Amino acid sequence: MKWFAPLLAAGLAVGLFAGCAGSSARLVGSARPALSPAQVRIYRVAPPRYQEIAVLDATSNARFFHGSAEGETDAIERLKAEAARVGANGIILTQVGDRPSGTLGVGVGGGGISAGRRSVVAGGGSASGAAPIVRNGAAGIAIYVADSR
Repeated sequence: MKWFAPLLAAGLAVGLFAGCAGSSARLVGSARPALSPAQVRIYRVAPPRYQEIAVLDATSNARFFHGSAEGETDAIERLKAEAARVGANGIILTQVGDRPSGTLGVGVGGGGISAGRRSVVAGGGSASGAAPIVRNGAAGIAIYVADSR
């Protein structure tokens, strides 16, 4: 039972950090008046004429082993919210996918020697494992397109 308390503490720590999702915008141009995220359009290829406003980055909540389609959608929605906040009406999407966010490792060990009157018995064993923690992420460039039809 000595291993239960550390395992519980590690599980709680992962639970607290795994729920953290975030987004950021670093201005590279002039911000404009804020818009609604619904007005922000996603571009896979840059439109002919636009002004760069900010570099964007967003992550979804963490999951074990791999991300999810819902996580990608969440990360893109966070990008749209950041773009709208700086007045961009478009995002040139530069990256979408899984991002490593750490690992959760568990190990159990034990062993000992028992000496009786006529024999000595040695035994031991250990087990360990790890699971990757992954976040869906998205990155892009917040832009303003004068004619965004």
